[in-house]
Amino acid sequence: MATQIFVNLPVKDLKKSVDFFTALGYTFNPQFTDENATCMIVSDDHIYVMLLVETFFKTFTPKPIADAKAATEVLVALSCESRAQVDEMVKKAVAAGGRTPTQPQDLGFMYQHGYEDLDGHMWELVYMEPGAIPG
Repeated sequence: MATQIFVNLPVKDLKKSVDFFTALGYTFNPQFTDENATCMIVSDDHIYVMLLVETFFKTFTPKPIADAKAATEVLVALSCESRAQVDEMVKKAVAAGGRTPTQPQDLGFMYQHGYEDLDGHMWELVYMEPGAIPG
């Protein structure tokens, strides 16, 4: 069985977060969705993001929750199939209420850009040219 990853992120307003990520094309597993949390499917059977209302998130850790709008607690990086897909996802994120705190970076063999979601979590989108990674 392949290893699965579940990234857990605190959110202030679950409905607004679901609406935001739905606008980007993500879907959610209704079996793991209630008023406290939802399971966003990033990649079938491999990558999921658990969006947890802050009060529920606090039950999993004794540490304070970082204010992602003031400090970076994690960079979630996802691969894309093309440069155009990177740009399209960023465009959708901005249209849904997110923002782009950085400019796109074109390193020749790799292209990346990203967005900040409604709660300030940073999402990096990366396209790497097949076979063009420097040796």
